[in-house]
Amino acid sequence: MKQLFEYHNHEEKILDLFEVIRERRSIRTYTKEEVSEENIEKLIDAARLAPSAGNIQPWEFVIVKNAEIKRKLSVAALDQRFIEEAPVVIVICANEERSSWRYGQRGRALYCLQDTAAATQNILLAAHALGLGACWIGAFHEEGVKKALNTPTGVRPVAIVPVGHPAEKPEAPPKRSIREIVHYESF
Repeated sequence: MKQLFEYHNHEEKILDLFEVIRERRSIRTYTKEEVSEENIEKLIDAARLAPSAGNIQPWEFVIVKNAEIKRKLSVAALDQRFIEEAPVVIVICANEERSSWRYGQRGRALYCLQDTAAATQNILLAAHALGLGACWIGAFHEEGVKKALNTPTGVRPVAIVPVGHPAEKPEAPPKRSIREIVHYESF
């Protein structure tokens, strides 16, 4: 009986995961309610558990609550003003130097970006699972973000993720069908 119970719980977890993946949306309007420190820590914990090439974990996370820094990030992000309205903004950065230790130029140019993308996705899914809203922003001037955050040499901002309690519930955008995107053995 115990084995059946464990299997049942496993099924529930799988369904919950797929539900979170299906229901997650990019949220660009937030209530004034603050995001708890506990939830911020859960988001970063989810991010740090992402896979990375050689388990190098090249990510760095900058938590921003300061209104002036959020304003600078918003300006650097092509004036996406909703960044300023979020109670907290997480900037995910890739430590290119760390990725190059083992993998050289490929680590610096590719693996650190893949690794931080996986960490960013974990933040988005965890935020939704916690009842929070978030949005992955990749459209920004890197130099403006670097200046706003005073990032050291070799650390590259990859994503800006505003996080807050959602004040909207967007409809699901259309997605390409599986048949359109899957190829077997070759194109």
